Amino acid sequence: MHRNMGSVDRIIRILIAAGIAALYFGGQITGTAAIILGVIAVLLLLTGLVGTCPGYLPFHLSTRR
Repeated sequence: MHRNMGSVDRIIRILIAAGIAALYFGGQITGTAAIILGVIAVLLLLTGLVGTCPGYLPFHLSTRR
């Protein structure tokens, strides 16, 4: 897979994942919401670190210059 995410897109995804983690470890989210947001945070973190978003592929989108 080729990279299709720009730097800003990647940074935003990683910051959102960090925010969700902070809410979880701070005890602000629990239960089902914590599980759902935790899965979303992991996906955002992985796509942010790898630089490829599978959701962009079918639409031929790219935020990379």
